[in-house]
This record gives sequence, C-alpha cells and structure tokens, in this order.
Amino acid sequence: MVSAASAPEQEERISGRRLLWVGPLTIIAAVVANQIVHLLALSLFNISPEFPPLQAGTPIAFTIMGVLGAVIVFAITGRLSRRPIRLFRMIALIVLVLSFIPDIALLVTGAIPGTSLVAVGTLAVMHVVAWAVTVWMLTTLARE
Repeated sequence: MVSAASAPEQEERISGRRLLWVGPLTIIAAVVANQIVHLLALSLFNISPEFPPLQAGTPIAFTIMGVLGAVIVFAITGRLSRRPIRLFRMIALIVLVLSFIPDIALLVTGAIPGTSLVAVGTLAVMHVVAWAVTVWMLTTLARE
C-alpha cells in the first residue's frame, strides 16, 4: 500500500502553444463576464453615476490589466515550477484577497464621490468573477 505522502508528485505541465490562444481568450471572457455583472448592477441597484470605478470603460481597463497580469504570472509559474497549476491557484487566491483591500478602503474612507456599499460590493463581485474565469480557463485549457 502506498501512502499519499510517499506517492511521487505528478508533474503538471502548461502548454506554451495553448497559452498563446487561451491567454487572449481568458482576457476576453473575463471582460465579457465583468461587463455582464457591471450592467446588471447598474440596472438593478441605485449606484451613483459619480462613482468613477463603475463608469464606462474603467471596469474594462482594470479587468484587462488584471487578467493580463494573471496570464503573465501563469506563464512564469509554468516555466519555473514543477507544480505550476497548484502554485498559480494559490497565488491567484492570495491576489484575490489582496484585491479587496482597496475596495474596503474606498468604503471605509468614502474618498471617492458616490461610494456606497452596493457600489463597492459590485467591485468585489467583479473581482471574484474575473478571478474565477481566469483561474478556470488558464488551469484547464492551457494544461498539456
């Protein structure tokens, strides 16, 4: 009988070739998913039009930057780690938690006009949506 502790670790591999199309597709999917959340929130809730983070274009730009960063980190972990998928999932979860800090700071300080619990909650949901789309797509579609 082989215990889990003594079983050899299975090496995970990321396909660089797949990542060339999965990366851009992940960015597009995360932007589309976040736009759906954004539009639903604006139509369902009384979010102030003065709240800059939810004005037209801002969520798209930040989603592109965040997911592009994730794709780059995923590619780097694929090169440097024997277990890149596991490592990337851990990194992504830590970054997700850290991404809530500015949102909470907005809510606590009210430094930006139009800040409300619903507006900041929408930002937090958008972080989770982008994270979920990104982690799922990269770790499943770019795997060898």
